[in-house]
Amino acid sequence: MYQKCRVIRERTMGKDHPDTATTYNNIGSVMKAKGDYDNALVMYQKCRVIQEKTLGKDHPNMAKAYNNIGSVLNDKGDYDDA
Repeated sequence: MYQKCRVIRERTMGKDHPDTATTYNNIGSVMKAKGDYDNALVMYQKCRVIQEKTLGKDHPNMAKAYNNIGSVLNDKGDYDDA
């Protein structure tokens, strides 16, 4: 369902819209829950890049983006980068 949502949001709002970033975050959460850490990181990074472009580096949502990335790195055992 999140993939369908992503397609619709990209088509109607654009690839760099904050709502599209939220969908990437949601997809990343599902992948993380499934243990697919590498793809979760890809989704979380896409979310982070879009949010940084559209909301700015100091927006509170950026903290959540970094937290999600750090959580996956922690789960992967990449403690130095987490």
